[in-house]
Amino acid sequence: MTKSLDESLSYFKDKVSDCIRSQKSIFVTTHLDCDGLTSGSIITKALIRAGAKCTVRTSKEFSKNVVESFKTDSRDFHIITDLGGGFANTLDESLGDNWMVLDHHQIPDEELDNQNVINAWRLGMDGGTEICAGGMAYLASMALDEKNSDLSAIAVVSALGDRQDQGEKKSFVGKNFEIARIAKEQGLVEIDLDLLLVGRETRPLPDALAFTSQPFIEGLTWNRDTCLSLLNSSGIQLKEEGRWRVPAELNEEEKRQVIESITKFASGKNATEIMSELIGYTYTFPREDRRSFLRDGREFSTMLNSCGRINRSGVGMAVCMGDRNKILQEAETILTDYRKMIREYMKILSNERWRISESETCVMVNGEDVVPETMTGTISSLIAGSPKNTGKIIILRTKGEQGTIKFSSRKSFSCKSDINLSELMRTGAAKFDGVGGGHDAAAGAKITKDKLDEFLNYLEVNVINMSNGNKSQ
Repeated sequence: MTKSLDESLSYFKDKVSDCIRSQKSIFVTTHLDCDGLTSGSIITKALIRAGAKCTVRTSKEFSKNVVESFKTDSRDFHIITDLGGGFANTLDESLGDNWMVLDHHQIPDEELDNQNVINAWRLGMDGGTEICAGGMAYLASMALDEKNSDLSAIAVVSALGDRQDQGEKKSFVGKNFEIARIAKEQGLVEIDLDLLLVGRETRPLPDALAFTSQPFIEGLTWNRDTCLSLLNSSGIQLKEEGRWRVPAELNEEEKRQVIESITKFASGKNATEIMSELIGYTYTFPREDRRSFLRDGREFSTMLNSCGRINRSGVGMAVCMGDRNKILQEAETILTDYRKMIREYMKILSNERWRISESETCVMVNGEDVVPETMTGTISSLIAGSPKNTGKIIILRTKGEQGTIKFSSRKSFSCKSDINLSELMRTGAAKFDGVGGGHDAAAGAKITKDKLDEFLNYLEVNVINMSNGNKSQ
């Protein structure tokens, strides 16, 4: 096991530099969510700058089939980002020493000694809160050349996309904080305390308030008419020259007026808690156009997620790597379509109550024939964000390819369970010849359909038992 992060990054630099000197081709494989697209883009851009011959592709998951495809591929060396946890032995057997993983998901103990695995957890960092794959890729790119410090901005987007803004008032902690500070010092990002409304740079004020679901404000959230009425009564100007104003255009006095109006509306409904959640750190990219969905870090990350989830990863990666021409229009259309799809899936799940089974500790959701495999993480996160599910574990399942079932699990807000979802999913899937893993508060698994009943029983027993402090079976 390498002794430090610096040693691991030096090892990475040596291996990649050797590939470049000997003109070996490098194949980057990354996940299709925001963290995957950003980490893949960061390391690919750094490789191109270094003169490497490289290709990048995305994958919705990592499996033995993916490793088998590497064996028949013509490329000489493989870099895997935001994927690959638990496959070190398989990669060793198939590729020898011609691979490296840059990742932040929890890994099994047997991988802690493999120096080709540059993983946050084996290097003393919490991969769930302190750094994501985008951050790991950024550190690797800096090891190649410190001129890659400008890629810190995309690493900030990756951390937001993986919801690692878990510090006080939505700040970053650990390496994420350091990376964001570097981006700020370079003038790439502005970090301010502000109203945390959805679509700060793009949505009309009534829509921004209505579609902000964290915090959930009874009577306001998802109720545009009431939001419009409240904002009108606050006295702020909602339109300018016939155009709806967006949250980013409010001055400090107008923000105070909005906060006062919301506080009065929420009086007696945990108003103090609501306001503490509604004000936090925002991450603005000043070099992007005003009213662009790329200007706000969280909206940027949502766009990337939308590209990956509806099989348009190339568009997201092109934007990450600097394309700002026609590709932006395409990305905006994808984002709009993505939001419509999410609303439709949530509507169906809400109306078809037979799909949902609830207990004191867990909400099980059957999304088969409704939620696409690539959208399970997004939908499970939204369900976990609902106030009625506070304190519970959410487990959503849907159909996967080739007779498989995909599971996505999340801990909801204020969930105090000591269950480690990564261990739960990885251990359970392994019992039934499947694969699983992730983080303590967010993880997934995939099994074959014929093992569904057994796996469901395993989840039910272990979620209940572990919630009561017992060990998994």
